[in-house]
Amino acid sequence: MKIRPNLILKKSSLLITCAALALTGCFGEENSDLKNWMKESSDGLRGKVEALPEAKPYVSFEYKAFDLSDPFRVAKMELAKKGSGGGLAPNTNRAKEILENYDLEKLRMVGTLTQGKTVNGLIHAPDGNLYRVKVGSYMGQNFGMVTAVTDTEVQLKEIVEDSGGDWVERTTSLSLDEAEQKK
Repeated sequence: MKIRPNLILKKSSLLITCAALALTGCFGEENSDLKNWMKESSDGLRGKVEALPEAKPYVSFEYKAFDLSDPFRVAKMELAKKGSGGGLAPNTNRAKEILENYDLEKLRMVGTLTQGKTVNGLIHAPDGNLYRVKVGSYMGQNFGMVTAVTDTEVQLKEIVEDSGGDWVERTTSLSLDEAEQKK
């Protein structure tokens, strides 16, 4: 089969001519209603840009606080600390007791032991041992001193440092473990 270039050229020119005639039909009198609608729709559409707001003039500010005293100067802070001391501080010269090595949250009260009129609290430590505490004993890492022992809790008075560096007292308690209460 031989391909004739003349035949291919004639077919492609016929196809281009048909496409051109089809496109010219879009611009005839038949589409005048489309052109009229487009013109009517765009008549009222004129863009309007609002004016920018008026810029306020810049007013400079002169910083004059260089002559004032610095509130964060070390000497000023130490002076304020001395004035508010109050004299409360933990006794760091005494020997530490074994239960002061543990956080109070890790210690569990598992019961009480009464000897005469003295009530001792039984404390289970993370090391697996059982310890007795009484009024005046120390436990926890915040200088906690036992102030009372009841059948259900051990009450403590802790001395902690606040954000200003002063020592303050707070009361807390270690309640009897719920599993032990059911026994």
